[in-house]
Order: sequence, then structure tokens, then C-alpha cells
Amino acid sequence: METLFAVLIGLFFAAAIYLMLSKYTVRILLGVALLGNAVNLLLFTTGGLTREVPPIIPAGSDVLSTVAANPLPQALILTAIVISFSFFAFLLVLTYRAYQELGTDNTDKMRLAEPTDEPLPPMGY
Repeated sequence: METLFAVLIGLFFAAAIYLMLSKYTVRILLGVALLGNAVNLLLFTTGGLTREVPPIIPAGSDVLSTVAANPLPQALILTAIVISFSFFAFLLVLTYRAYQELGTDNTDKMRLAEPTDEPLPPMGY
């Protein structure tokens, strides 16, 4: 099962990088969301994939049994989901606002909206 998830994680990372290299901000936004999901799936897979064995320390024992899944990556994923959703919402608002102001989601055309008559900043001291 881990092999299947490893291939799926690789596909997610590849698709996310491909989308983030695009010049359209909506594709970049989707790439960031897909990258967040790929990282969450990677954390989940590293914790171990087991069925019907809860990560509970039995009475009289000090450590978790080796067949149970590690609960720490699962807790990290819950935090990462909240952070990635808030980051996605911020980027969505930023993308929408840039589209409203500039009328395009193409980053090359956004660069043409920069003023050309501005003096360059100082190049040295």
C-alpha cells in the first residue's frame, strides 16, 4: 500500500510543480493547493498505514505497539490542513484582487502594468 501512495505522492508533487511554473495565477493557485495536499499525504504515509489498530498505549505499557500507526503525523496533518486552507484563501483573495485591478491573470501582462518612467533604485552605496 505504501508503494501506491508513494507513486501518488510523486504524481501530486509533479503536477503541483508543473502548475506552479505556469504564467497564469489561477494555475499557480491550484498548484499551491495541490502541493499542500501532497505534503499532507506524505506526512500521513510516513506515519504508517495500518487498519483497525488504534494508536493507543495499552495499560501496563510505556510505549506504543509497533503495529499501530504513529499518531504524531496525524496531529501534524490536522494543523497543516488548517494552515494550507488559510494560505489558499489568502492567495485566492490576492489573485482575485490582482485580476480586478489589472484585468488579467497572466503574470507577463501584469508586469506590463508596472510604471516605466520610475527611476531605478540606487545600485550601490
